[in-house]
Amino acid sequence: MPSVFPLPAAMARALELARAAAAAQEVPIGAVVTRGGTIIGEGENRNRRDNDPTAHAEIVAIRAAAAHVGDFRLTDCDLYVTLEPCPMCAGAIAHARIARLYYGAEDPKGGGVEHGARVFAQAQCHHRPEVYGGLGEREAAALLLDFFAARR
Repeated sequence: MPSVFPLPAAMARALELARAAAAAQEVPIGAVVTRGGTIIGEGENRNRRDNDPTAHAEIVAIRAAAAHVGDFRLTDCDLYVTLEPCPMCAGAIAHARIARLYYGAEDPKGGGVEHGARVFAQAQCHHRPEVYGGLGEREAAALLLDFFAARR
């Protein structure tokens, strides 16, 4: 179901990547890193395909963006992801010094930003991006609900 308002191109691309992940039998999550509005890294969940527990969409996108800019610090970059990042991904976002995080659906069970571990709220977290939740939430949530309903 489409948004009432047009989504930023980066979130629209993240949703495309999430659909591609679902088509590959991966949990449908997509992520895009932008710098100055230009996509410099993108990823979709690849855990099963790569046999890699760290191959979450956010990690794949951050790795691609870091390779693109030639630096592991992405201080002037934004991350768009279809689901609230888990604690592992939130840690990577902090370490990469991502400036702004935009996510679609909330994740009350496994989220690490506004649910669960709340990584950015911990005293040990040395960088806290600006966080904006709910961007493309309906589409992102529908992809996840449909994916898991088909498997039950």
